[in-house]
Amino acid sequence: MKKWTLVLVSICLIVTSGAIFLPAALAGLEWKSTMDLEIKETPLDVAPSGDGQWMYILTPGEILVYSFQEGKITDRVPVDKEYDRIVSMPRANALAISSSTKKNVRIITLENIYKIDISGLPVKGPRDAPVTIAVFDDYQ
Repeated sequence: MKKWTLVLVSICLIVTSGAIFLPAALAGLEWKSTMDLEIKETPLDVAPSGDGQWMYILTPGEILVYSFQEGKITDRVPVDKEYDRIVSMPRANALAISSSTKKNVRIITLENIYKIDISGLPVKGPRDAPVTIAVFDDYQ
């Protein structure tokens, strides 16, 4: 009787230890490449925006701004060619670029500019002014 109890306990321990360690051994990673972005410049470093809408690509002499929503490079920010690293700072809505040769760090603050279609709306001042101030009002 003791022999069968010992055998049964041994089998339970083996099965239990296998159940504990086996899933970790069988764990894997599934992946697929979703996009290849070919650019003419040599990429030195990349950084995502905090909200995940943009990707900043540092190249010699400029930062390329890639929009995931539009699926293309939408803006370019000129910088000195010595900068070789980039980091996104989401809370400050800024980028930090650094140069290992100049031993310098530069902070670049980003601001969104929105285009507002004013065709057919009342306008005060020249229609081709470089700045448009749009006022929205609700009488409730």
